[in-house]
Amino acid sequence: MKRELNFEGPSPLLYLIATPIGNRQELSPRALEVLKETDFIAAEDTRNSGSLMAYFGIDKPFISCHEHNEEAAGERIVSLLKEGKKVCYMSDAGYPTLSDPGERLVAKCLDNGIKVSVTSGPSAAINALACSGLPGDHFYFEGFLPAKESERNEELKELARHKETLIFYESPHRILKTLIAMAAILGDRKAVLARELTKAHEEFIRGTLSEIALEPESSLRGEMVIIVEGNKEKEEANDNTILLALKEEIDWGRKSKEAIKNVSANLNVPKNRVYELYLRSFKEE
Repeated sequence: MKRELNFEGPSPLLYLIATPIGNRQELSPRALEVLKETDFIAAEDTRNSGSLMAYFGIDKPFISCHEHNEEAAGERIVSLLKEGKKVCYMSDAGYPTLSDPGERLVAKCLDNGIKVSVTSGPSAAINALACSGLPGDHFYFEGFLPAKESERNEELKELARHKETLIFYESPHRILKTLIAMAAILGDRKAVLARELTKAHEEFIRGTLSEIALEPESSLRGEMVIIVEGNKEKEEANDNTILLALKEEIDWGRKSKEAIKNVSANLNVPKNRVYELYLRSFKEE
């Protein structure tokens, strides 16, 4: 185990740059400061990143680092960092590693004793969740579902049990099929489709999954985030759960009749079932 403050000590440091998801002005002042001081910019797409840097008047040498060459590019980046060079890495939009390349680069740097830090910025998932009106205290980020229909459906079946709000990314050419599959497998839950976030045509489409799926496909364009309500069905309590709840009621000094009534109401199970378990495991005081 080794402890070392990120901005102190001799170990080199890779900066991850969170980039705008639409509006270029959302690139943070701190990100601009770091980018101006760096020696190299590693990027998922050097054309997009080059355009962004040109907009801000930043001229630095680029290193192409995307999902198809991440291993080889990572070797070069590690070597440069160990030589004392400053290197930043940015994806096309939002945070690197979140449904974007960068995960293998981060792992390689950490394996080589290189620290990693991130300049905060916009995230399509969080932007959409914040504006959705659905619960944001607990959420599950899925990102893109598998492209293959059978794998997608299996994944949705697994997600159907989650109580947390679900967050997905989707592309225009798959959006309607995905919404229909979600409605069929998850149930016709409340949902929000957010598209073109922070751009001129930003839009939030609210309704149930089936209602949103009825929107004209031609109107569903751009980068999209789907926010889906979590599973609201209560799981049936098992015997152990009921017995533990009864024990708690009795420990609080409640008589059998009141304890059985409370457990039945709190766990949404029939009183006769709670009563039978009570007779089997507890004695009247």
